[in-house]
Amino acid sequence: MAKDILKSLFENYTGQQLAEKTELPTSGSNRRYFRLKGGNISVIGVLGNNLEENRAFIALSKHFKDQGLHVPTLLAVAEDEMSYIQEDLGDKVLFDQIAQGRESGFYNSFECNLLCRTIEQLPKIQFKGGKGLDWNVCYPQPAFDERMVDFDLNYFKYCFLKATGLEFNEGLLQDDFEKLKADLLEDDEDTFLYRDFQARNVIIRDGEPYFIDYQGGRRGPIYYDVASFIWQARSRYPEDLKQELIRTYLRALRSFTQVDEAHFRERLRLFVLFRTLQVLGAYGFRGYFEKKPHFLASVPYALDNLRTLLQTPFKDYPYLNGILSKLTSMPQFYEIAIDKRLEVHIYSFAYKKGIPADNTGNGGGYVFDCRSINNPGKYEHYRQFNGNDPEVIKFLEDDGEVLVFLDSVYKLVDAHVQRFIERKFTHLQVCFGCTGGQHRSVFCAERLAKHLSGKYNVRVTITHRELDIEKMM
Repeated sequence: MAKDILKSLFENYTGQQLAEKTELPTSGSNRRYFRLKGGNISVIGVLGNNLEENRAFIALSKHFKDQGLHVPTLLAVAEDEMSYIQEDLGDKVLFDQIAQGRESGFYNSFECNLLCRTIEQLPKIQFKGGKGLDWNVCYPQPAFDERMVDFDLNYFKYCFLKATGLEFNEGLLQDDFEKLKADLLEDDEDTFLYRDFQARNVIIRDGEPYFIDYQGGRRGPIYYDVASFIWQARSRYPEDLKQELIRTYLRALRSFTQVDEAHFRERLRLFVLFRTLQVLGAYGFRGYFEKKPHFLASVPYALDNLRTLLQTPFKDYPYLNGILSKLTSMPQFYEIAIDKRLEVHIYSFAYKKGIPADNTGNGGGYVFDCRSINNPGKYEHYRQFNGNDPEVIKFLEDDGEVLVFLDSVYKLVDAHVQRFIERKFTHLQVCFGCTGGQHRSVFCAERLAKHLSGKYNVRVTITHRELDIEKMM
C-alpha cells in the first residue's frame, strides 16, 4: 500500500509512469528510501514510520530551502504525511568519497578539500538555518537542554561503562556529570544544532556538499556539530587535518558572529568530550545489547580520540577524568586500537657506538647523518644540555641549517610512510646519527616524530639511545 503511495506521488508530480524502483541502503534509520525513475526523471521516495519525525523533516526542509541552504528540494508529500518524494542528489556520499583516507589514515588533497568545503557550510546551516525557525517543529524536542544531556550521559554510563565491567562510584560520577551538564548548557543562542552532522549525511553534487537527514536537529550550541564532524571515530583524521578543519570552520563562522578563538577552542574541547561519551554509549547499546559486532569494532577508534583528549586532564571533573583514564587503559581497547597502524620507530644515536639494529627483522628505512649540521656540542655552554632543551633548540633554529636538512628528510620519509600505509606495512625505522647522540640527532628525531604524528594516523616511538630515553608520541 505504502509503495503504491510512492508510485502515485511520483506519477502525479512528474507526469511520467514509474518504470524503476530501487530500495537504497540505510545506516541505522527506520525510514526506507527508494530511487524512483520514469522517463528521464529520477527522484527519491521516502517511507517514514514516525509522523512527528516526518513533519520535522518536511518543515525543516522548506525552511532551509527558503534560506538558500544546500538541502534536497521537497517535491511532494502524501496527504497523511507518512510518505514524500524529494530531489535526487545522486550517489556521491562524502563517506564513500573519503574511503581511501579512512582506510589508510592519510587523506589526499582531494579528500581534504571535500572535508573543508563541507565544514565551511556548517555555520550557514547553524545561523541561517536557525534564523526565523519555529523551534517547535523540531523532533523529538525543540532544544539542546538538561534532558538531552542527561539522556546522553546516562546512555554512556549504562550502555557502555557498566558493560565494560569497570568498577566505579556512581555517586561521584554523577557529581561530575552534573558539573559537566551545567558547563555544556552555558550557551544560549538561536542556532541550529544538526545533531548528526557527519560524512554519511553529506552528498557531493557537482563538487558541492548537500545535506540530508537533519530531522533530528534542534536549537543548540554550535560546538556540538563541529565535534561530531571532526572527531567522528572511524574517520581517523590526523591532527593537522583536524586543525585545518577547525581553521576553515572559524573563517566561515566569522561571517556570522565575532569569534574569540581561545574561548571557542576551550568550549569545543568540552563538546568533543561529551560527544565522545555519547558515541560510546551508542556503540555499547548496538554492540553489547543488540549484539551487532561491527559497532564494537568502532569502540577502539572512539577511545583513541578519548585517549588523545585526556592528554590534557579535565580538572573540573576529576572523578570522571580518572574513570576515563582507566577506561582508555583497559587492554581489550588499547591493543585493538593500535595493532593495525604503521609503527615508525625513530632513533637518535652516536656514530661511534654504531647504527641501531632493526629489531623488527624488516630491514630498510633510513639512517640520516646529522654531522653536516653546525654542532652546538662544540661550545662549552651547550655541552650540559641535549636536543630536548630550549637552549639547544634555539641554537639550532637560529642557525637554520637543521631546518633545511629536515625539509629534505620530511619529503623522503613522507613518501615512505604514505606508501607503507597504502600497502598496510607495519614497521618503518628512521635513525638520526651525530657525533655524541646528544644534540643534533635528538633534535631531529623529536622534530620528525612531531611532524609524522601531526600528519598521519601512525604509531610513533622515539628512542634516544645515548640518553636512555624511550617514549611514544
